[in-house]
Amino acid sequence: MNPNKVRRDRLSSLTDLPNIGPAMAEDLRLLGFDRPEQLAGQDPLALFDRLCELTGARQDPCILDVFVSVIRFMDGDDPRPWWFFTPERKNPSVPRT
Repeated sequence: MNPNKVRRDRLSSLTDLPNIGPAMAEDLRLLGFDRPEQLAGQDPLALFDRLCELTGARQDPCILDVFVSVIRFMDGDDPRPWWFFTPERKNPSVPRT
């Protein structure tokens, strides 16, 4: 879902999360998640590595940014577009604003 349309009080399915459409929801289901609240406290890098393992293919690194966006949202941050997290992935010393 577009981060601008996300409502924290209406999270019933994975596609209610910021940056999650049908394809990413399927990836999350492949990883064993069925509900948004299950993502709280997860490690985005571990999920990315596991998805690569399960699919037998190296996933686009932007998927890691999506995982970061969703997990941070579930941990209490504001909903943000996935590309907000790209500079952090590329250079961990870049501060978030």
